[in-house]
Amino acid sequence: MASETIINRILDYLEHIEDLTYKLIIIAAPSGSGKTAIIQDLSKTKNYPLINVNLQLADRLKDLSKTQRSLRVDQILGEILAEHGNTPVLLDNIEILFDFNLKINPLSLLQKLSRNRPIITTWNGVVDGNRLSYAQRGHAEYGNYDLDDTIVISME
Repeated sequence: MASETIINRILDYLEHIEDLTYKLIIIAAPSGSGKTAIIQDLSKTKNYPLINVNLQLADRLKDLSKTQRSLRVDQILGEILAEHGNTPVLLDNIEILFDFNLKINPLSLLQKLSRNRPIITTWNGVVDGNRLSYAQRGHAEYGNYDLDDTIVISME
């Protein structure tokens, strides 16, 4: 699927996203498939903030204990998003959310944060029916999630 086509689909979804419970759009594809390039193009085209979640979140979690990290990760990510007002935000490099030590459900967290603002994120995984996987079976961060009320654009 061409970058321009995916960007147009995202923009179409954004026009009608206000009535949804979760204003979350996931661009799903295996690692190395061009998701980052698409989200960077969208950021340049629409001037939406692009957040490298790994860098931003790791920097703010580094001085906390393991227990504090798992208890505060949702609050801290919410604060990072809030720094950009109510505009749609683009998230890339979200691997930190799958860190076993954080003990969170990454999809649930993203859904929760998208209740009040549109979030467009990359996701290293594939869609199978109404299920979204992250990583491959056997990988430490592998997860399989139900896709209720979430828009997913698969690049497969």
